Amino acid sequence: MPTATPTPGKTLVDPRNHMLIMIDFQSQMSFATKSIDAVTLRNNAALVAHAAAGFQVPTILTTVAEKSFSGPMFTEITDAFPGQALLDRTSMNTWEDAPVIAEVNRIGKGRVVLCGLWTSVCIVGPALSAIDQGFEVHVIADACGDISEEAHARAMDRMVQAGARPMTSLQYLLELQRDWARTGTYDMTTGIAKQFGGAYGLGIIYAKTMFGASEGHAKSAA
Repeated sequence: MPTATPTPGKTLVDPRNHMLIMIDFQSQMSFATKSIDAVTLRNNAALVAHAAAGFQVPTILTTVAEKSFSGPMFTEITDAFPGQALLDRTSMNTWEDAPVIAEVNRIGKGRVVLCGLWTSVCIVGPALSAIDQGFEVHVIADACGDISEEAHARAMDRMVQAGARPMTSLQYLLELQRDWARTGTYDMTTGIAKQFGGAYGLGIIYAKTMFGASEGHAKSAA
């Protein structure tokens, strides 16, 4: 029988063990997205971006044909990474773009978290390519979208069948924090949740305003 210990599982993400790639969150790509409404998509993308920026996760921001066709990346994302260059591509598959791969290799993490538009093209391509090259891939499903619910669902199925691990945007934020006693990032995490965390964020606002509630206890971060 195995012995239980109070330690996290190796497949959990933390700020130091992965890179995030946010792909093609652009105006033209969002116009045809029907699997998720635009407001929710922008909100979830903002939550992921601010979580990654706040926890200093190495992040690649990439666009396709930004100036000639697809338009600018969502400001909810670029505001979280002021001054960071966007890597613009011609390839639909991010993993086939040499400058992006040079940055992947510079960062040097074997675990990759992906989100973007569209799920069936711009996320499936790098997910399957990275898995084929030995990377562990996670996909933030509710920070992705496609031209139909069917297209998004089948794309997620295909990636999961190949070994990708699905997660959600709020799950990503909370997995980075993981322990409310980590006081150094507590206010940042709850602040992001209050701004972008929907009903959960409203609950935090209510509890703190009405009762001065706090999830953790005053002890040193792990």
